[in-house]
Amino acid sequence: MTVTVDLPDAAMKALHATTSDDAMVNLRLAAAMKLYELGRISSGAAAELAGIGRVEFLDRLAEFGVNAFQESPEDLAHDLATLRSLRG
Repeated sequence: MTVTVDLPDAAMKALHATTSDDAMVNLRLAAAMKLYELGRISSGAAAELAGIGRVEFLDRLAEFGVNAFQESPEDLAHDLATLRSLRG
């Protein structure tokens, strides 16, 4: 699928883009980061959207202030309870 977007000059500057290709690459990465952060897509799907490998995507999360671990407090509490039960 192809999507065409008109970007104002301010958006081009915010994306640190000097060409439309730069803008596309940076916009896809930003969208992938946000969708991953919101838990709407997996890291693999986000990497595909960004056009980079999964390992590179995970390495770049910190650039966007996105935590690589998406567990909720409830998930962490459940994992802790499971570990405690395994200890006996």
